[in-house]
Formats: sequence, C-alpha cells, structure tokens
Amino acid sequence: MLRITGGTVYDPANGVDGVVKDIVLDGGKVVADGVGGRTIDATGMIVMPGGVDVHTHVAGAALNFARAMIPEEHRRALPFLRSKTLRAGVGGTTPTTYATGYLYAGMGWTTVNEAAVPVISAKHTHEELHDTPIVDKATCVLMGNNEVVLDLLEQGEFERAKQVVAWYLWAAKGYGIKCVNPGGVAAWKWGKDAKQLSDVVEGYKKITAGKIVSSMARIVDELKIPHPMHLHCNNLGAPGNVSTTIETMKSLESHRAHMAHLQYHAYGGNDWESIRSEAPAIAEYFNAHKNLTTDAGAVLFGNTITLSADGPWQYLLYQLTGKKWGNIDVENETGCGVVPYVYREKNIVNAVQWATGLELLLLIDDPWRVSLTTDHPNGASFWRYPEILQLLMDATFRKEEFAKLPEKAKARTCLAELTREYTLREIAIITSAGPARTLGLPQKGHLGIGADADVAIYHLNKDIAKMFSHPRYVIKGGEIVVEDGDIRMTVEGRGFITKPSYDPAIEEYLKPLFQQQYSMSFENYPVEMHRIPHPEITEV
Repeated sequence: MLRITGGTVYDPANGVDGVVKDIVLDGGKVVADGVGGRTIDATGMIVMPGGVDVHTHVAGAALNFARAMIPEEHRRALPFLRSKTLRAGVGGTTPTTYATGYLYAGMGWTTVNEAAVPVISAKHTHEELHDTPIVDKATCVLMGNNEVVLDLLEQGEFERAKQVVAWYLWAAKGYGIKCVNPGGVAAWKWGKDAKQLSDVVEGYKKITAGKIVSSMARIVDELKIPHPMHLHCNNLGAPGNVSTTIETMKSLESHRAHMAHLQYHAYGGNDWESIRSEAPAIAEYFNAHKNLTTDAGAVLFGNTITLSADGPWQYLLYQLTGKKWGNIDVENETGCGVVPYVYREKNIVNAVQWATGLELLLLIDDPWRVSLTTDHPNGASFWRYPEILQLLMDATFRKEEFAKLPEKAKARTCLAELTREYTLREIAIITSAGPARTLGLPQKGHLGIGADADVAIYHLNKDIAKMFSHPRYVIKGGEIVVEDGDIRMTVEGRGFITKPSYDPAIEEYLKPLFQQQYSMSFENYPVEMHRIPHPEITEV
C-alpha cells in the first residue's frame, strides 16, 4: 500500500480542483483507505493522474524506417533522466523502445495510444510495444484504405464490410480504428490522391473519400468500439484545406469522430506564399458539435522527422524540401512515407503552423474534447510537451515567443489576440482526464476509487516547463517508477484490446481473398494473444 499525503490534488473527472487530500493506492488501484505501507509526503506539491497520450507514433515498422534514416540523431542523450539501472537505448527525435518508456514516465505519462498500425505488421508493433516499459498501450488499426473494405463499400455491401472491419480489429489485437487520408492512400498506388471528399477514389467507379469517412464512422459506432473513429483528414498540410476539414466534420452528421492532429488541417490561403491560420473557423464549428474530439498536433521549432501512412503528402513534402525520404506501399492496407524535417522560426509556413496549434488549444472552449499532442514525432518529439504547457499557461511568455516570428506570419494568425491562460485543472484535463475519456478508458485519467494507480507528483514551480519536465514522483500501477528524475524500477505495461462481435463465417469469405491478394497466408496473419503479455480486453 502507498499513501500520498498533503498534496494539492487536481482530479477533474471527480470534481477535485486544487484540494489538499490523501490518495491511497493498493493492489494497483486507488482505494478508499488502508493501513501500513509507505507514505509519501507531498506537501507543497501538486498531484495529478498519470498522463495519457491519445495520439503518438512509438512502435512499428514506420518508426524503424525513420530511425534508420536519421542515425545522426541517435547520438543525442536522453533528456531529463538519469539512473545506473537504465537499459541501453538511444534518444533524439525517435527514441528506441526502452527509451520511449523511460521518457514518457519521466514526464509523468503512463498510457500511450500508438495511432497507426497496419494489420499486416501488427505482430511487429506489439513486439515493440512489449519492449516499451512502464506505460500501458493501445493501438489504432489502419482501415481507411483497406482494399477488401473499399471493394465491399463500392459494391454497397455495408453489413459485410462491418463484419470484415470487426475481424481485422480483432486479428490485429487493436483497440480502435484509424482512417488516414481515406481513399487517398489507395489512390496513391496509381500516383493519385483524394484531396476532396467528392473525389472518386482512383481504381473505383463509385466510392468517394466522403463515403469512406461516413461509412467508417458508422461502422465504428455500430460496433460500439469504445474510441471514436480516429480520423486523419484528406488534404493534410495544404493551404486552403480548412474547407475540406469543415466539410469532413459536416459529413459525419451525428457519428463520433476523433479529428487527429487538427493543426495540420486548419489552414487558409491559396498557396504556400499566402498560407494563413484558419483556427477560428475550425474552432467555431468544432465547439458547436459535441460528437467530435480532437488532438492538437502542435508544432515546435527544431529538428524532427515526419512519418505518416499518408504517402501522397509525404512525397509532396520530399518535393518541397529535397530531403532524403522513403515511401512504401503496405500491401492491400495502407502506405507509409518518411521525411526528415526542420521547423524554422523564421520560415513563414512553419511560424503559421506553430501559431495554429496554440490557437486551436486556446480557442476550443471545452478542454475535455481537445488533447495535447505533437503527433510525435511529426510536429515535435513527445518529450517536449512541457514547452507547450508553458505556452498555454503563461500568456506573457507566449507573447514573447510570438514576437520572434516574421511579421508576415504574425499578420496571418490571431494568436496575439488570445489572452487565455490554462489553469492546472485544465492541464490535468488535456493531458490525462480528457484523452482517457476520448479513448474510452474509464480506469484512466482520474484518482477516484477503482482507478488505476497511475499518479504524477510535481513540485510547484513558476518555471512551468521545468515543473512538468521533472516530476518528484511518478507512480505506475501503485509502484514508484520515477523518483526525482531517477528511474527506480521498470514495470511491464498492459495492452488494451477491443474484441468486437462478428460472425465467424466472415473468415470463409476472407480466406480466398487472402489467397488471391496477400503475400501472407490467412493462418499466419492474425496476432496471437501470447504477443501481448498483459492484455486487457474490452468485449463489445
């Protein structure tokens, strides 16, 4: 048993806002009370639920592709952490598996969602997630360009498509469904894209990007998957894509959707010379439609590497930058592109992107529906989250940073007009309670009775970035894993899995398709349960 006493607790899910109270942990859960065990005196410190990252890229073939492309980055030391017991690993933009677990825990984050997993490479992804210590993990399975599903939607066989999606999700031992540039990645196999919802997907006669979006959202809702359809919209990153984004949100009607990395979908202008932020228009529509959640996908200046299933966009980024690059077709399912990138403060496009992410976080009025992310590693590495928290909580600091931007960029954003400062309660929401609710994980993101015993304890500090970079204690499953910057122990996290109901007869439909279309046999395709050593299954 472990008792935390004297701390100022921020637990928004239970209406606790800066109240000094005890938190008691036993058996990996928050309990009402108990006797014995260790006591942590948290007087003068703040106590929050462990952080939950709703959208990140931390495991799988794309990450290894990226790591191989930037060996020069791996010489960088791991920030924040020290310990004689750490397993060897490399840092930089794309830290290796063990380092990823250390770095998340070292900031007080205890649950992550790997947001893009092709089913055909899910075994590899789960192996890497198993090798990532401390944090619990969920995965989103890529479905928006799966050729078997698109063929069924083209033929009007919605019910069979729903059965197939359910089978794929269980085969991958995934948690949710992800759609990336729906139809556009399938069209990329023909050298095309699907930038607008009305675009008929290349290689098909009737199916459009819009039809894929609405159908997949309906499938996810009808299957009762805990997490909404996780959507990377069409026309990512392009000037003027605000119209596509709003049209996409309208096409969802009342269906749930999580709008991934919304910053990259909130631009006006006609070309790169005229790009501007349209965060106010996006936020206005978003605020009025409660079926939507989002994460920021915020940008910070500096080196990173971009990776995405959105092959057409990644190829365009290569053309724009001339950087080294890679682009892969993942058979029958999706694509993958990798391009190193540098966000520069004096670059007008990058400056607009930096401002747009902050604007969305400040203009979306319900913090429960917007989560803090950088679309790691695309906008910046996840271990830089504390820098964004300082920008959100300190308007004076934000104003000083804004003043460094080029004048043309300043004129194309509204950030200077925004004076809102996040409170500690709101920080606890966007980093923990909100993303846990969005993912549909009722045991996460709060400190009520029965919650997982995941806790972050911070020294109160005027230097906000430093405060959230260096927690005094991090507790995972009731065990102290980080103490004053030292990794004290590593525990194995759990893997969250959704098991939707489906007709087993769907396998007889799929088997001949695998024989015709896949390089892998049907029998070898599904992920075996032994690859997830600590599964937690939600049956729906």
